[in-house]
Amino acid sequence: MTISSTETEQQKQQHGALTVVGTGPGAEDLITPRARQAIEQAEVVVGYKTYLDLIRPCISAEQEVLSSAMMQEIDRCRRALELADSGKAVVLVCGGDPGIYAMAGLVYELVQDTGSTSKIEIIPGIAALNACAAVLGAPLMHDFAAISLSDLMTPWELIEKRLQAAAMADFVTVIYNPKSKKRAEQIVRAQEIMLEHRDPQTPVGIVSGASREHESVCLTTLGAMLDQEIGMQTTVIIGNAATFIFGDKMVTPRGYSAKYSLDDKKDKKGR
Repeated sequence: MTISSTETEQQKQQHGALTVVGTGPGAEDLITPRARQAIEQAEVVVGYKTYLDLIRPCISAEQEVLSSAMMQEIDRCRRALELADSGKAVVLVCGGDPGIYAMAGLVYELVQDTGSTSKIEIIPGIAALNACAAVLGAPLMHDFAAISLSDLMTPWELIEKRLQAAAMADFVTVIYNPKSKKRAEQIVRAQEIMLEHRDPQTPVGIVSGASREHESVCLTTLGAMLDQEIGMQTTVIIGNAATFIFGDKMVTPRGYSAKYSLDDKKDKKGR
């Protein structure tokens, strides 16, 4: 059977759009205006239950909401894409930024696999590392690496290599998914690797629930970090050799002081 070009265009027009939205770290006022608009204009909103609960004020009673549990990412993305292919305007909700440890990449993999012709749009959001850095002060002012300790989809041997590389190169290191009930040893090994290359007094920031009601912030050191409460929802930021504590803030200098002598440089009028 030969499909005419007219029929092909009609089939494409029947397809809707899938917008993958990052809703930020949790606080409603940290959802970007573009993300909010996409959610409000969607016919169907799909997402993990916890993230949907955080954006309930953006969802109306007229919208269809499809909620799923953790560990159902593939089913969630596949269903969102199927609905878009049927002609619906669909939003797939992700916490933080959809392109950082979230759903954007999986959506494109499924598009490639299924041959979907639905329009795909990615709307960025404030990532967890941005929110955590903000409450800590300014720990990410210089080069940094983000590493997840979850070995569900990445072999631990590869994660260790990345930790070694980041530690040796003196990157400020952001640790995602540091620990869970079934996975408690990875953060211990991460500390060991960092201590091979960094002073035990290196500043470390530990943040849980950044921007949410239960937000908790702790400043400690690399040597003492395991004395603090660390869980699955915690983000750990390990400073580099230049990172310092200023009052209750963690700061990684960009290098301005060394280049411009900020301590003693004044303009010619003495101000």
